[in-house]
Amino acid sequence: MTRIICGVDVACCSLAARIGEDGASASFPNTQEGIAGLAAFCDSYGVELVAMEATGGYEQGAFAQLSEHGLPVAIVNPRAVRQFAQSMGLLEKTDAIDAGVIAWYAQTKKCQPLCLAPQTQLELRARVTRLRQLTDVRTAQLNQQRLVTNPTVQAGFKKMLAFLAEQIAELEQAIATLIEADPLWRELNQAFRTIKGVADRTVARIMAEMPEIGTLSNKTISKLAGLAPLANDSGKHQGKRVVRGGRAAVRDILFLVGSVVARYEPDFIAFQQRLRAVGKPPKVVRIAVAHKLLVRLNAKAREVRQRMQLQSPVLVTT
Repeated sequence: MTRIICGVDVACCSLAARIGEDGASASFPNTQEGIAGLAAFCDSYGVELVAMEATGGYEQGAFAQLSEHGLPVAIVNPRAVRQFAQSMGLLEKTDAIDAGVIAWYAQTKKCQPLCLAPQTQLELRARVTRLRQLTDVRTAQLNQQRLVTNPTVQAGFKKMLAFLAEQIAELEQAIATLIEADPLWRELNQAFRTIKGVADRTVARIMAEMPEIGTLSNKTISKLAGLAPLANDSGKHQGKRVVRGGRAAVRDILFLVGSVVARYEPDFIAFQQRLRAVGKPPKVVRIAVAHKLLVRLNAKAREVRQRMQLQSPVLVTT
């Protein structure tokens, strides 16, 4: 059954909307008032799903406000939409055309709406993202400081690094408070940190970037993180399995922590040695260890959720 879908092409300052592949179109500013206008536009056409691309965060305000208005919203992959348009022979590109293609793609793909994340989840994600940004800035400043000998400039570096250290400490405390206040997060934190090498930042990043952990199969969660080897076979040809896509922030932290866990956990040590012994390249070993760590974390999260579901079904959310 065909749904009435409104495709929305999101930019930093505007929202181009179109009903279906080639229906009515309109443009709204990407502000609260503009999003309210978009909601009214969708209501007037009886829209059953709003589909918009992930656009570096510019879509988040519209997603939240439209969801609160009661409109189901799906977030789609912009690369997949562009490839879909090209496969259909549609090479032209305007905001109105793009919005129509998004609606067409969502209809063909049978995209499903996303649930609006709880406010605490949004808070955690925002603070974890900011912590990562400040950590990157501190690393860059430390690298630059090593090349400077001028005392005045060195004093400036020290002030900057002291300020960054203060900000990072405040964020770490705020994140720890958020995790401790949530019953599910608190239990997940304790379960994850039973793995030697998994520390507080790892736990926070996983909870912020992958709230589905423990609710999905190992295969699905691996694809979500971009750690599932993808088949590349055709006829008699068997190509190399590669990993791609997925959530880069989760994958990055798993690569880093996996290398630490593989120095302390006996089964990880044996697993890594076994792969190296048969001649697997370092990159393949790195991916395999990160994948194994994710599967272990997913299993622990599943056990926590099942236990808490038995104790208090209301407290267990995704």
